[in-house]
Amino acid sequence: MRFLSGLAAAALFASPALAQCGGGFNAFVKELKAEAVQQGFDTSTVNAFFKGVGQDNAVLKADRAQGVFQKPFIDFSRHLISQNRIDRGQAMSRKYDAVFDRIEREYGVSRGVLLAFWAFETDYGAFQGDFNTRNALVTLAHDCRRPELFRPQIFAAIELYQQGDFDPARTTGAWAGEIGMVQMLPRDILENGVDGDGDGKVSLKTSAPDALMSGAKMLSHLGWQPGQPWLQEVTVPAQTDWSLSGPGKPRPISEWRAMGVQARDGTLANLPASLILPQGHNGPAFLAYPNFDVYFEWNQSFVYVLTAAYFGTRLEGGQIYDAGNPAPGLSGAQMKQLQTKLQARGHDVGKIDGILGAGTRAAVQAEQARLGLPADAWPTTDLLNRL
Repeated sequence: MRFLSGLAAAALFASPALAQCGGGFNAFVKELKAEAVQQGFDTSTVNAFFKGVGQDNAVLKADRAQGVFQKPFIDFSRHLISQNRIDRGQAMSRKYDAVFDRIEREYGVSRGVLLAFWAFETDYGAFQGDFNTRNALVTLAHDCRRPELFRPQIFAAIELYQQGDFDPARTTGAWAGEIGMVQMLPRDILENGVDGDGDGKVSLKTSAPDALMSGAKMLSHLGWQPGQPWLQEVTVPAQTDWSLSGPGKPRPISEWRAMGVQARDGTLANLPASLILPQGHNGPAFLAYPNFDVYFEWNQSFVYVLTAAYFGTRLEGGQIYDAGNPAPGLSGAQMKQLQTKLQARGHDVGKIDGILGAGTRAAVQAEQARLGLPADAWPTTDLLNRL
């Protein structure tokens, strides 16, 4: 849960100091201490929290090295989803059956959704990260790439420390400051932590019931609709208007039916849905229902979100998607070249990073339509050459 949840917290707990980043690290820590005291924390608590704080260059290196998100959906999903993860997920479903039943009753979140996140974030709790959480948060707040996300999390961590639920010297987790089996940021823990096993504590690192219940409450807080589907594989007629596809383009299910869109398994839900073509009109096809949007509150990577959503369906007995025969994609260097060309044409593609994100997809689709190509948002060498 490393992106939008933190940004929401930043908006809620904003202050003029949020704009500050960079400069000398010691001076930066001094500013953090002063702000913490201004927020009402006791000076002795603040000093104890920051005692021994250090800048972690390994955190910055990890933050800059997320090349796995350059993989297209088919490669990425096959990389993350193994038979072992499926088998272990089914075993965990049986082991914590009563917990998942309680989650479905109280929050309406299906077990496959949480199992998929649990698998991808920490391999069902086996690899939770060994970065010092306090140092990671301070390092990333000092860095000027995303200070608005990480600075508020430092004060949330101080609050957890004050409550006795955080050890500045020993609490560890992921490089981006998330803690526990489903990787929650400190502010998310404060707002959504649940004592799922009834021992009087919220222990996301050691208690699966606590972690799973907290993750479910988080999803509910972010807008998950109880009992509704999130993703469904479909077949789509070849004559479809591909410009209608893409995340965030919901249409009534009656319109998709009228176009000939059909479920590969089961029936279509009577909900608005967007047609998702991760690798163009010759590749896999899915309908994304409103709950799919909540995934982007957990992680902003399109390929990660789609893979997690799909894996959730697999863990509940869904079939393997039909990969189809998509046109070959672009290499990382070619994708950067494409982004540069799109930017020169006035499109907002964000950072030139070689990743096919939402901005790049929208720009690709617009240029495909202009050039008379199938406007399915999947960039090919043909499009690159035409531009």
